[in-house]
Amino acid sequence: MSPERTNFLMKKAMEIRITGLKMVQKAHSGHIGGAFSLSEIMAVLYFEKMRIDPQRPLWEDRDRLVLSKGHATVALYPTLALRGYFPAKELNMFRRLEGHLSGHAEMNHVPGVDMSTGSLGQGLSAALGMALGGRLAGKEFYSYAVLGDGEIEEGQIWEACMAANKYKLDHLIVILDSNKVQLDGTVKEIMDSGDLVKKFESFGFYVQSIDGHDVAAFSDAIESAKQNVGCPSMVIANTVKGKGVSFMEGKSKWHGKLPDDEQFEEAFKELEDRLKELEMQA
Repeated sequence: MSPERTNFLMKKAMEIRITGLKMVQKAHSGHIGGAFSLSEIMAVLYFEKMRIDPQRPLWEDRDRLVLSKGHATVALYPTLALRGYFPAKELNMFRRLEGHLSGHAEMNHVPGVDMSTGSLGQGLSAALGMALGGRLAGKEFYSYAVLGDGEIEEGQIWEACMAANKYKLDHLIVILDSNKVQLDGTVKEIMDSGDLVKKFESFGFYVQSIDGHDVAAFSDAIESAKQNVGCPSMVIANTVKGKGVSFMEGKSKWHGKLPDDEQFEEAFKELEDRLKELEMQA
């Protein structure tokens, strides 16, 4: 990936964070930590890798994405707005009763959302079904599922993994946002998942483990997954919860906590300063 393209995607990730933080500030609600760990992943998928057309959100040949960790709409909705699925001004309706941008992913009223999610553990099964449906229909699209590493404590995830292997779904690409922190503490404290590379390999996946904040490395991993034939792919994206805001990074309390006015100001300054640095490098 060229330095110019890398810079573009890094700027998009920062714009996703800044836009998401504005949403949370206006709504006085929202999950920041797990959205900020996801920002580079969303930037690469929607601005680099996925075959999509924002003007045709229901295009039959589009790639699909299921945000299984459905509470991370603070990353999803800004990404869709920045990509052109709907006007950015609609983000002001986030979590408002008179709007449709609910706290968890909403497919019936939000263009670009392929599956309503939020009940953790279920999204991988939905993405698997899309991949199977695509095969039966003779389509070549890819189905992406984005999981949280706390979410994989759910048993349905592993049932879906067995089915993905059984049906050799090489057009299913699973991305694990491995920020190692969940609602009540670290994943290791709550329910240690062990060696994730070996675990997913034992379920028949082609597994890659990369730095989830390195846009070039993540882009290369997606490309490698697309070249894989005969089994599903897993990209373990090692990330930092609350990435981009120093006082949030790696702390479970920022899973869904609302910053106070002073913290909002500090967070915006850090993110905007970083965006300015990237713009100067362009």
